[in-house]
Amino acid sequence: MELPSISFPVILLAAGASARMRGRDKLMEQIDGIPLIRRQAQMARAACSGPLVIALPPRPHARYAALAGIDATLLPVPDAAEGMNASLRCAFAALPDASPAAMVLLCDLPDLTADDLKTVGNVVDLNSEVLIWRGVTQTGQPGHPIVFASALFGLFSTLTGDHGGRDVVRHAGENLALVPLPGNRARRDLDTPEDWADWRAENT
Repeated sequence: MELPSISFPVILLAAGASARMRGRDKLMEQIDGIPLIRRQAQMARAACSGPLVIALPPRPHARYAALAGIDATLLPVPDAAEGMNASLRCAFAALPDASPAAMVLLCDLPDLTADDLKTVGNVVDLNSEVLIWRGVTQTGQPGHPIVFASALFGLFSTLTGDHGGRDVVRHAGENLALVPLPGNRARRDLDTPEDWADWRAENT
């Protein structure tokens, strides 16, 4: 049976500089003829009936053209070079008023599927004491996607550096639910040319 779509916003983090790719842009790497950034945006759109916000480097940048026609808010992050928390600050500030929760998703996790996003999104219970719902690997290692209840949104405005919202996760304490996803899908990212070569070898 098909899982229901996510109704709250999804934030796709795609403003990073691909610093470890030695001159290549990991989000523009092709998978089945499609740039990774477009593939991931299509996945998020397939899982979400609500707003999709994509955090991006300042214009001009090739990633914008790769997202042409996607039903999403393309959000330039002026201080993207600071690190991931600049994207989180900017994206949470851009969410529609009264959003009850928001899902955050890294753009370089190619094994995740729309059903994985729905699996995490559909366990969200905003009437519970839980403040964060987080995808984990089959062995329990924390990863993505992560859903944050709106009670935590204000904390993102104070984040600095490149810690990826860890301070917000710590603030939630035990009010966190872990949602197992198959294999290593919640964590496997592709940061280097070698990562890409290995992944492609496994998927051909």
